[in-house]
Amino acid sequence: MRILIAPDKFAGTMTASEAAAAIAAGWKRARADDETAELPLADGGPGFVDVLEAALPDARRVTVDACDPLGRPVRADYLRDGGTAYVESAAACGLHLLAPAERDPRRTTTYGLGQIITHAVETGARRIVVGLGGSATNDAGAGMLTALGLTCRDAGGNVLPHGGAALAACESVTGQPRTRGVEFAAATDVDSPLLGPVGATRMFGPQKGARDADLPLLESALAAFAQVAERDLEAPGAASLPGAGAAGGLGMAFFLLGGRRESGAKLTCRAVGLDAAIAASDLVVTGEGSFDAQSLRGKLAAEVAAGARAHGRPCLVMAGRADIDSHPELAGVHSVTDLVGGVEEAMKAPVEGLEALAESVARSWH
Repeated sequence: MRILIAPDKFAGTMTASEAAAAIAAGWKRARADDETAELPLADGGPGFVDVLEAALPDARRVTVDACDPLGRPVRADYLRDGGTAYVESAAACGLHLLAPAERDPRRTTTYGLGQIITHAVETGARRIVVGLGGSATNDAGAGMLTALGLTCRDAGGNVLPHGGAALAACESVTGQPRTRGVEFAAATDVDSPLLGPVGATRMFGPQKGARDADLPLLESALAAFAQVAERDLEAPGAASLPGAGAAGGLGMAFFLLGGRRESGAKLTCRAVGLDAAIAASDLVVTGEGSFDAQSLRGKLAAEVAAGARAHGRPCLVMAGRADIDSHPELAGVHSVTDLVGGVEEAMKAPVEGLEALAESVARSWH
């Protein structure tokens, strides 16, 4: 059999490449004669640039100096492929850049992402695709917009400090973005608006370190900033668009710049040639760290499963943990936690656990 292994990252434990290698190793232990092909994928979050670099033969990696979510120096990479630049927002404002005790979306900023984009613009990029995901920020992209030439001011004309909480005092956004007519695409599979129960703050703020007491402050701050930014940048309704709440509101910032939202999963799958790889396989295996009902609503697993279905190929999911154990569009859902007896056990040796899961599934697959 020809097995296509096309997982996303297992957040916090394995990159997509490491997950694909673990699944392939476990599968081959049980079925040595099967042919495995590894095709790591990404949806716009961490790993986005790595996956595209492997898929685009003429692309080159560019390293620049930027700042992390707390303003400290960080070296960040992005990808250039002709006139297109591919950027991970997490390269400069990712949650992984902060220790758990440092995570505080009241203070964290997207300014570093603006520095990366500025470099791409100044070196001739005409189209910039930004993968949104894994951010430590909740500033609606205000920091990024500042790095691009805009200024957020309070009622007294003072420049606002960085961070999501400071936006509560925003009374004007002045200046012109130094983007030279570049076309922006925000690659995300999050369709949340900026505000509300499924918006940037209430849906994603807690995982970035926001306490319950911080949520009303951050929500009202984003609402104040959105009202002013939509007015001053002449972009009415930007905060309500699907995807505006992605990456702590970075989605809205790109809408303010005239950008559009694009499915990160579709973009990546198209770039790596997923369709042709599925057509050449007998079985497709995908996976991610946590698989739940949302995973099949526009996320990477849904894209892989849809491609497999279109070619009449069965599709299996192997996940770190799974909240659902079956789905009519899938040939099976399997999790490391079920195999080893819990999350704590699975986290002790994630690679070994995924290898063992793949071996177990392979032995029972017919």
